[in-house]
Amino acid sequence: MGNPLKEVELGGSKNPEKSQSNLPGTLIESAEVPLLSEPPQNGALDGSSDVNEVQKSSLTSVVSNKEFKSSSDDLKQFEEKLDSSLDSSLATNDHPDRGDDQAPLLSKQCRSDEVNGALPPSSGAAIAADDAVVYPPEVIKEMEVKYTAYVRHDVYGNWGMREICYWEKFKLLLALVALCPIRVFLLFSCLVLFYVICKLCTYRVAASSSDEGQESFAHMTGVRRTVIVRSGRFLARAMLFIFGFYYIPVSYRTSATQNLHLGLEDSEESKESEEKKSEFVRPGAIVSNHVSYLDILYHMSASFPSFVAKRSVARLPLVGLISKCLGCVYVQREYKSSDHKGVSGVVLERLQAAHNDLKAPGLLLFPEGTTTNGDHILPFKTGAFRAKTPVQPVILKYPFNRFSPAWDTISGVRHVILLLCQFVNHLEVTHLPVYRPTEKECSDPKLYANNVRTVMAAEGNFIMSDIGLYEKRIFHNALLGKPMPVAPAPEGNEMK
Repeated sequence: MGNPLKEVELGGSKNPEKSQSNLPGTLIESAEVPLLSEPPQNGALDGSSDVNEVQKSSLTSVVSNKEFKSSSDDLKQFEEKLDSSLDSSLATNDHPDRGDDQAPLLSKQCRSDEVNGALPPSSGAAIAADDAVVYPPEVIKEMEVKYTAYVRHDVYGNWGMREICYWEKFKLLLALVALCPIRVFLLFSCLVLFYVICKLCTYRVAASSSDEGQESFAHMTGVRRTVIVRSGRFLARAMLFIFGFYYIPVSYRTSATQNLHLGLEDSEESKESEEKKSEFVRPGAIVSNHVSYLDILYHMSASFPSFVAKRSVARLPLVGLISKCLGCVYVQREYKSSDHKGVSGVVLERLQAAHNDLKAPGLLLFPEGTTTNGDHILPFKTGAFRAKTPVQPVILKYPFNRFSPAWDTISGVRHVILLLCQFVNHLEVTHLPVYRPTEKECSDPKLYANNVRTVMAAEGNFIMSDIGLYEKRIFHNALLGKPMPVAPAPEGNEMK
């Protein structure tokens, strides 16, 4: 009995024979064999005079219809000599005296990735055929060491495809039949109920819009806004309960250890921050490490903030209206158009409004820009720190025994199914004190971001990693048997 979820194809060639080549360690483009009616390409037959004579006779036989039957023997001889000449030319690939024009063609993308260090150095990075790439096991192991922030350590492994024992298969099958349908029904019911509440509360209320395509109902006040916030927090916690997060312990850290992590316990900056401790301050943003889509559900249940989302989220059924009631800021992640500065300006305005106005909704930002396996913390982008407002760091950790709730190296559908099939899930939350930037940090957003990251790494016992979203795509493509991704352009947007 195989893994019930293992039959989901993750990509790559279905025929394993087609995804291999006679040349291990190289990526060969398909070579076109010249037709008998066309002259051969330069170097295709490696300058063999015998083959040229055979081809001339073959061309003559094609023109003459009467001698066509008698040329069948010549045709067979030509094919045999052509195969032998190609084999001999390929065999000279590693000869030091040969030029690169006689070597098998290597993919330009893989060549550039190896030069830039995207692929681990090896004699052969991958073997490919028909757009499917087979990476040697040693290359995958090197990537798992280099990109360890995205490696899954649960029972199911990367992409949930690891072979499991029969007892695990039985428990998975039992939960898939008995538990998963009930949870799906309850989750969908909560989502529909909150959509209906949002629909009623926004009835005959025009959404605020801007030139950047932002639409929001977060400007509402009074009873309508109160009903949306309270029902949203309750239903978000109910959805976490349905997912199996029955109890979520929450702890609060004091500011005594904040300066200790930064080495400022005896400095003037430390004394300045101590004087401001007694003053109440409202943070401009909540900054949190990013582990899963479940992070948003927790923050909705705790403080119901706005967050940055893809522009396509606003057009989704049910979720689109809910995101507008949350007051989400929509961005186009894949394409940076002329409205880039407008979106950045919207975020900065929202951060300053949340800091100065108690009625303004808070803003949740994940400065890492992508999810990890929960053991690492990636470099922070500076978007949340350019407004020079205080921030509220929040640490989320998902302890697990069998299946990790982290959404890193696994497909969304497979992750949801395995999460629903796990009866109990765990989440631990730590709220750090509001971090107030110093004058030096206000003038240097990168320093501000690095200091907040240092404090979160120390309090959450995270491993500080220096990789990002591009390295995550490299690792995913290698596991899925896809070519290496194109290197991103220099970042101009560090908002998320």
